[in-house]
Amino acid sequence: MTGERFAIVAATFYRELADRLIAGAQASFAEGLGLDASATPADVFEVPGAFELPLAAKYLAETGRYAGIACVGAVIRGETDHYDFVCGEAARGLQDVQLTTGVPATFGVLTVDSMDQAIARSGGDKRDSGRHAADAVLSLLAVRRALASGGDAR
Repeated sequence: MTGERFAIVAATFYRELADRLIAGAQASFAEGLGLDASATPADVFEVPGAFELPLAAKYLAETGRYAGIACVGAVIRGETDHYDFVCGEAARGLQDVQLTTGVPATFGVLTVDSMDQAIARSGGDKRDSGRHAADAVLSLLAVRRALASGGDAR
């Protein structure tokens, strides 16, 4: 994976959560590239909320600069249907980016009922959605490489 560039697009509506998710994604990309855990191998781009993640990911994918994009953020359920629309459209939009560009644009968006749930899933333990989003990028690239070489991904 040497020489491959990665991006992280972060929805910053919940800044503390975004920072934790970015840190998890950076750590995964660093490990995947064989770098020190304190390295920051991915370029970070920020958008206001999860609804904006797909368009930012599309812009990045279309540049041809990035092998993969981890998209992170949080949507916390409120009293209206806004949550359902934002979560569904963010997920659909990121899937569209992947399928139309061939560049992994993974969904590391927390879709939770409370801030406590978001904190539990935003880093520091096995439920680190930022890390999982970057891990998914690396896994998809391994599949692509294996297929290109005629092998399998194991």
